[in-house]
Amino acid sequence: MAQARLRGVVALDGPSGTGKSTVSRRLAAELGAAYLDTGAMYRAVTLAVLRAGVDPADAVEVARVARAARLTMGTDPLAPGVRLDELGVEQEVRGPEVTGAVSAVSAVPEVRELLVAAQRELISAALQEPGGVVVEGRDIGTVVVPDAGLKVYLTASADARALRRTKQDSSEGREGDLRATHADVQRRDALDSGRKVAPLRRADDALELDTTELDVAGVLEQLHKLVESHALLGEGR
Repeated sequence: MAQARLRGVVALDGPSGTGKSTVSRRLAAELGAAYLDTGAMYRAVTLAVLRAGVDPADAVEVARVARAARLTMGTDPLAPGVRLDELGVEQEVRGPEVTGAVSAVSAVPEVRELLVAAQRELISAALQEPGGVVVEGRDIGTVVVPDAGLKVYLTASADARALRRTKQDSSEGREGDLRATHADVQRRDALDSGRKVAPLRRADDALELDTTELDVAGVLEQLHKLVESHALLGEGR
């Protein structure tokens, strides 16, 4: 019997620490779909800005760096990867310096315009292949793919999100400080929700899924049910 595969686009939005990256990759892998981490794209541009010695608050210079950056995204959920100027930067884009500056860089209108266009191209290319695509970020359902077949907005308490991020940092060899991470979660929430261009918000037709009390398996179970209920499964080739 052929394996059921995703058809179309699943858009997963939500703030930092809700488990978007983990469950998006797992969902894509389990449904034979492509995967796109749009947050990694903004982080890669932020890394380019920092490497260039540019102030993240200088919108003109940030836009200049963004235009010049050569960014390559992998869409295989088992090995997605992100390359900046031909070099893999998967670990660097998750570092504290990038985390502290990414909201400011992401708020620059030209950066968002450039990356949204690139994201739509990647999504379009993925849809030409067997299987659909799972896309995660903060404006997927509202801006990038407003006609996605399924839109889910992941939430969780600030305490739960801070704890998850601290554990993730520690497991990946980065220093984890729960109090500092909690403060950073709240700071990023305020910046991402308050920016003028594509602010973080739930799309009107998105389904909200609170992950505070759910583990990865629990979230995936709910997502699989939603995919099935939205008739987004078809036979793979």
